[in-house]
Amino acid sequence: MNLNSEFLPQEALESLGFGRLGVGVLIHPSVILINCGQISLGDFVRIDAFTILSARQTITLGRNVHIGAHCILTGQESIALADFSGLSHGVKIYASSDDFSGTTMTNPTAPQRYRKVESRPVHIGRHAVVGSGTVILPGSEIGEGCAVGAMSLVNSSIDAWDIYAGIPAKKIGVRNRALLELEAQWLSDD
Repeated sequence: MNLNSEFLPQEALESLGFGRLGVGVLIHPSVILINCGQISLGDFVRIDAFTILSARQTITLGRNVHIGAHCILTGQESIALADFSGLSHGVKIYASSDDFSGTTMTNPTAPQRYRKVESRPVHIGRHAVVGSGTVILPGSEIGEGCAVGAMSLVNSSIDAWDIYAGIPAKKIGVRNRALLELEAQWLSDD
């Protein structure tokens, strides 16, 4: 089976009106894309089945970004995934969140004057990988080369080239940087 036959044809991608559409982009037909004009896709981006990208501000995906199935990227602020980063199955990124303290009402059915919504950008660095089922909250920045273990909660900025896991995510190790040599070799081959 031709892998590309599982994804939208080029003509369909071009008709969606993305802010930017790189070459070699693969998007499964079941993906829900809201406000495509605010979504920029770098070269060789792949977005797998049943994912939702809801761009109220901007969603920017760099070169060779992979978003696994059943992911959600949404919020009132920008979300950016830098080159060679990836989200495993079921990752949720929220650039906005209601205040759950009980001092205000929650959910979009309540009038805005009774709610308090925190909205801050989210950034995922180059070569960062995020494990299945992880939730990333507003204002989080995942540093270059960082690895986040499955089922983690990221609620702050985390350092480059470290490994994090847990609820909330805590540093558990350091990631090898050998992949940078592989990137350089791969890009020089092109």
